Amino acid sequence: MTITVLGAGSWGTTLGILLYSGHHAVTLWTHNDEHAHSMQVTGINTQFLPDITLPNDLSITSDLTEAVQSSNFIVAAIPTQYVRSVFQQLGDIDFSDKVVVNVAKGIENKTLMTISEVIEDCCPTVKPKNQAILSGPSHAEEVSRNIPTAVVAASPGIETAKRVQQTFLTPYFRVYASTDLRGVELGGALKNVIAVAAGISDGIGFGDNTKSALLTRGIVEITRLGVAMGAEQSSFSGLSGIGDLIVTCMSKHSRNRYVGEEIGKGRKLDDIVKEMVMVAEGVTTTKSVYELSAQYGIDMPISTEVYRMLFEEKDPYQATEELMTRDVKIEM
Repeated sequence: MTITVLGAGSWGTTLGILLYSGHHAVTLWTHNDEHAHSMQVTGINTQFLPDITLPNDLSITSDLTEAVQSSNFIVAAIPTQYVRSVFQQLGDIDFSDKVVVNVAKGIENKTLMTISEVIEDCCPTVKPKNQAILSGPSHAEEVSRNIPTAVVAASPGIETAKRVQQTFLTPYFRVYASTDLRGVELGGALKNVIAVAAGISDGIGFGDNTKSALLTRGIVEITRLGVAMGAEQSSFSGLSGIGDLIVTCMSKHSRNRYVGEEIGKGRKLDDIVKEMVMVAEGVTTTKSVYELSAQYGIDMPISTEVYRMLFEEKDPYQATEELMTRDVKIEM
């Protein structure tokens, strides 16, 4: 199969190598000419994945149109808030015979669209049944070292989901199939907000009890919103829901947890984000979730407090106290 991976960050590069190992012809696209040249010359993505050598036959380019036209399988590994600007450049390309697989995890600000909705908005020839998402507990730092990982591929068309499943499957990268595109998209996006909360708990110096409560009550509130938006409840109990939530809230590799940890230590959000090389999707997704919870009338106390700590500089101790002293409720 001829595959193009859009985005040469750590995850896009990792997936490019993984797909290449499956004997596919893979092109890795980066928007930056200098970044492309550096990878071509050195054989290493020194900026995002410096410890991994790129295969010699992995094609690298900064020509977006050529990269997409020449492939029948497109993997979008672009940070959420940049997906629109990239796919707007591809509006004239015929996608009717192309499978488009998103692997980013977020919700667009202002429009509050999921990534599949953004792609359809920009490229009308993309068929809904040919869209898919690949999501789950999968840090690039571990997948790139062939550490056993399990994820889920979801598409409204089960044949597309199965095709994506088979394309990405390796002895160390296990892929399950699903038809709940909306649920898998939202699970991957919404859990990042809870990961920021978990990081704040770490930064303050709270313990395992606190983090366990955040994960458990966090999955409750993101499930509420997901179901209200048309997702299947069961998806939030799977790899793209509770599975991804666990790894993102617990791992040293989690950028979202890191941002929260620094907030918990008293640092300002702007200072934290400025020094980061890679994107923490949970920061911008928190804005979208805050607006969506109001739009759908869904009670999301943890996510709301994360928003206030990030964007209104609310004191984390005050936020914690208000969460702990809310009106008592029946658990289920």
